[in-house]
Amino acid sequence: MTAPIIAAKGLRKRFGAVVAANDVNVDIMPGTISGLIGTNGAGKTTFINMITGYLQPDEGSILLEGGEIVGLTPRDVTRRGVARSFQIPQLFNSLTAVENLTLAEAALRSRGFAGFAMLPDSALEKSARATLERFGLERFGDSLAGTMPEGIRKLLDIAVAMVARPRVLFLDEPTSGVSSEEKFPIMDRVIAATRADNMSMLFVEHDMEIVRRYSDRVLAFFEGRVLIDDKPDVVMNDTQVRTLIIGEEKAHG
Repeated sequence: MTAPIIAAKGLRKRFGAVVAANDVNVDIMPGTISGLIGTNGAGKTTFINMITGYLQPDEGSILLEGGEIVGLTPRDVTRRGVARSFQIPQLFNSLTAVENLTLAEAALRSRGFAGFAMLPDSALEKSARATLERFGLERFGDSLAGTMPEGIRKLLDIAVAMVARPRVLFLDEPTSGVSSEEKFPIMDRVIAATRADNMSMLFVEHDMEIVRRYSDRVLAFFEGRVLIDDKPDVVMNDTQVRTLIIGEEKAHG
């Protein structure tokens, strides 16, 4: 039987009186694409932040290929094979696309930014341009990140996260703020890259059309707990999901 690449068990997290995670149990299997849905405040981003080291759970365990990662810094979690992108792209706006990718890879090589200076490196640039080509971003290679359309910035941010060559990738609302014409091409590129590397991916998304099209399984969060975890059609047709999550999302646009 295949073991999960990530096993989150009994995760709990409070912020004062707010329970952001209430006994969350989630297994992420190798090579799978998982969608994560829920209303605002359901605990979706808190869950990702705990897995990636940006928040420490009050209780619970997170095993990465059988090894505990609770207590590790985000950088250490990344080095163990878990990467993420953010709802708002975390890019250096005054640098070009090539420079953002080069900086990310150079930082990985140097084990951090302390005492680090980005020097010209033809191998790093070649790698960066190959990554841009993989994501269909070649023509933006020498453009400043701050001048790019939002969809391109999102895709570049995901490309930067994948520089670490992770085994698991977490995306926080990859199509948020992206035009309807851009959302499917962006996801097509990301899914193709993750499938090619046999990478596991979990993405938070409010667009149910995106969730249906790209997920192998869907987790629905509500009030800090997992409401249901199953195949997309099962989750989307669940009465509680339609009432508590999908209905509210439609009402709020």
